[in-house]
Amino acid sequence: MIRILVADDHGIVRRGLKSILSDQANMRVVGEASDGRTAVRLAAELKPDVVIMDIAMPQLNGIEATSRIVQDSPGTSVIILSMHSDESYLIRTLTAGARGYILKETAEDEVVSAVLATARNKSYFSPSIAATLVDDYLRQLRERGVTDSYDLLTGREKEILQLLAEGKSNKEVASALNLSVYTVDTHRSRIMQKLDLHNTAELVLYAVRKKIIW
Repeated sequence: MIRILVADDHGIVRRGLKSILSDQANMRVVGEASDGRTAVRLAAELKPDVVIMDIAMPQLNGIEATSRIVQDSPGTSVIILSMHSDESYLIRTLTAGARGYILKETAEDEVVSAVLATARNKSYFSPSIAATLVDDYLRQLRERGVTDSYDLLTGREKEILQLLAEGKSNKEVASALNLSVYTVDTHRSRIMQKLDLHNTAELVLYAVRKKIIW
């Protein structure tokens, strides 16, 4: 059973999401919050598997609330619910630790898939956002006059890139691949350098653009 906390300042949105999720045999809404501070408190108390978080929350905005939830409850995945599709919001939410990002206009059709994905520690982004990211990535390649940067990576680096983008720590990657943590850290540094990435949020965005993760 996937336990879910729904955080949105509009009661009609919370009720709508709860109705959709409650129809799923393997999902249960265990709490609701109408502001960011309450969402953080309930996440700490209830330890849900997934939090669906409106990005524009009173008292404490959704991005800051996400950061606190992820820090306090690392076993909880956060899905951001937003009206904004531009990359700047996406980068900020990924930096805060969100695993999913869906648009309000398509949430009715996507929320179940998003919950299923993030409950398995995978990422989920609305298809329209993923398409925008791919278009932007291709534009950057043309501007830089380079071919597919993914081909710069070795087979092992590609394997490690995917595991890191899925949210696994260096230690977890090392255990999965039977490597030392030092070796994984070295590979990670080389990946970041080859792809001109600077943080985990950019690494996840790159993986989404390349359809390495969904």
